[in-house]
Amino acid sequence: MNAAAPVSPPVRGWTLTARVTALFALMSSLVVTGLGFYLDRAASDALSLRADQALIGRVEHFRNLMHDLYNVEQMEQRPALFESMMGNEQDVRIFRRLGEAPFIQSNPDHLTPPTMTPLPVRTPVTSASLLTSERADGVRVRWVSALADVGKGGKDGKDGEVVEIVAAYVMVQEDQMMRSYRWRIAGAAAGAIVLTALLGFLLLRRGLQPLEAMSQRAAQITPDHLSARLEQHGMPAELRRVALSFNAMLDRLEAGYDHLAQFSGDLAHEIRTPINVLMGQSQVALGQRRTPEEYEQLLESNVEELQRLARIVENILFLAQADHATLAVDCTSFDLQEELGKITDYFEGIADERGMRFELQAQGTCHANLVMWRRAVSNLVINAVRYGEADSVIRIAAESDANGSRILVENRSDAVTAQVMVRMFDRFYRGDRSRSAFTESNGLGLAIVKAIMALHRGTATVTSPQPGWIRLNLSFAPAAQAPLPPPLQPAAS
Repeated sequence: MNAAAPVSPPVRGWTLTARVTALFALMSSLVVTGLGFYLDRAASDALSLRADQALIGRVEHFRNLMHDLYNVEQMEQRPALFESMMGNEQDVRIFRRLGEAPFIQSNPDHLTPPTMTPLPVRTPVTSASLLTSERADGVRVRWVSALADVGKGGKDGKDGEVVEIVAAYVMVQEDQMMRSYRWRIAGAAAGAIVLTALLGFLLLRRGLQPLEAMSQRAAQITPDHLSARLEQHGMPAELRRVALSFNAMLDRLEAGYDHLAQFSGDLAHEIRTPINVLMGQSQVALGQRRTPEEYEQLLESNVEELQRLARIVENILFLAQADHATLAVDCTSFDLQEELGKITDYFEGIADERGMRFELQAQGTCHANLVMWRRAVSNLVINAVRYGEADSVIRIAAESDANGSRILVENRSDAVTAQVMVRMFDRFYRGDRSRSAFTESNGLGLAIVKAIMALHRGTATVTSPQPGWIRLNLSFAPAAQAPLPPPLQPAAS
């Protein structure tokens, strides 16, 4: 006994809810992170502008005081007054005459001023005049150098002595504020990402409930329960369209499955008859010794049954190939009168046996695969001979124009009803089983005609032009509309 093949575990992956939630969280993180960087930059620029304005305001204030109130000696005598006007304890205040050492200096961190060109006396200080450096701990420092005009009473007795002011604003408070602000932004961003991911997950779970219901409903559809359909009422518009398409597919599958089941049953029935005949005749022959002549008759009978089986198999193979054809049929143009004449001559002997005769009217040409065309028309003619009324006329007409060519085969048949005409092109269908047995028909002739017409992108129809008459009509497309399926070799009837 062979060991059972190991069953591979099902491949597990992320659910749609998890994927969309992860993508939503990623999108939220990108948006929130980008917003955080923007707010950080905006706050940093605002604090820098505030620091610049404070530094510019104090330097201009020093200039005004020096011009209106003090001389240099008074400044040297009261340095604490100027040292207290800079704000932060870390700020730098340096006052010096041009080319001399500072007479007032406050530089707690011993910062080295960058190389700067002092602004002239009457040139206002702007943000563009400031320079930036960093302390060892990374705190930014804003520097400015400007000249100020001091009032009368200089040490040398000259008027309007000029003093250089070097000032710096150390952004300690701003740096502390930004560090605290960044932590708050990071916390808010993390909370926003988690909250949006959680809300997104809950909303998706609720929004995808109709899809889950569709999945559960689809899981109930089996070959024994193909009539089940997906619910469409109450579904969102997008899922309603999906359900509509899926239900249409189920309709086609159910119809195809029913057709296949019917086809399988009919096929089994058709094959069972010749097989039973072969087995019965062989068992009877083996029951006792027979003469050579009797064995020869048995073999001839078995050959006939085997030929019948072969015809059924070949026809079924042809129909199966026609159902899956996708390439072009090799077509040629031929004269309708000539080809139809050959077909009527071929079946004239069979028709005479039933007292039937042909009336042929044909003109023009047809563009089709000649072998398949002959097979299709021959099936129509033999069908008329087999099932038409004895001692009647079989009318065959053909014509062609810009819209293609048409072949009509008419015969008398009072037994053909509307219900029979609807199913005449079905596989294994026979309206009169007693006559089918007499004529050894297997019910595939007209089905092959329909398949050949489908290969040529044509149509095969049946009508009753007047009471007691039946008409089979084949319509072939013109040469400009070449058929697409591949060339097939039709089986013999």
